Amino acid sequence: MFTNRSIVQRIMSAAAAGAGALVLLTACGGGGDSTTSGHAMPTTGGAAATPTGTQPEASFNDADVMFAQMMIPHHQQAVEMAELAESRASDPEVTELAAKIKAAQDPEIRTMQGWLKEWGKPVPADTDGTHGMDHGMPGMMSGEDMKMLEEAKGATFDKRFTQMMIAHHKGAIEMARTEQAEGVNAEAKELAKTIESAQQDEIEQMQKILDRL
Repeated sequence: MFTNRSIVQRIMSAAAAGAGALVLLTACGGGGDSTTSGHAMPTTGGAAATPTGTQPEASFNDADVMFAQMMIPHHQQAVEMAELAESRASDPEVTELAAKIKAAQDPEIRTMQGWLKEWGKPVPADTDGTHGMDHGMPGMMSGEDMKMLEEAKGATFDKRFTQMMIAHHKGAIEMARTEQAEGVNAEAKELAKTIESAQQDEIEQMQKILDRL
């Protein structure tokens, strides 16, 4: 009887220990699920946060790239036209305005070239405006237009230069407005705003020059 009682007690103790282990295992298992879930949330949050974290790097879009790639040769042609005025214009105001245009647009060209390099996008090669870098950009002069301007002197040059630069500026303003509406890069949009404002003022000045020529 003693032996049987001992055996029974051992069996009951083992059963109780097993039940306790099961309860403990279940509790641990529940804690494991909770812990896993607890880790899952931050992981998901981290994944969600990754695009946000990369957004500052993607600080430009196709419109910004197109703006820079088109405005660079557009500006280069304007600078070429302005340089022709140095030796061909006869009107002091035309000469002064041409110098102002060159002084403003040369640095803007370098700025936009810097953006494209930073963005890893192709930078338009330096061009000779007399070749009429017309790739569908509004306001660009053709090769023939540039040749006519190059061959003109004195009052004839003043008039042609003013007429052509008005058309050229209007094209730049059109592109600048597109950038402001569709671009996302803050610096590019700010430059576009500056271009629109400055060139609109110059158009008004050139129109007055034309009226008196």
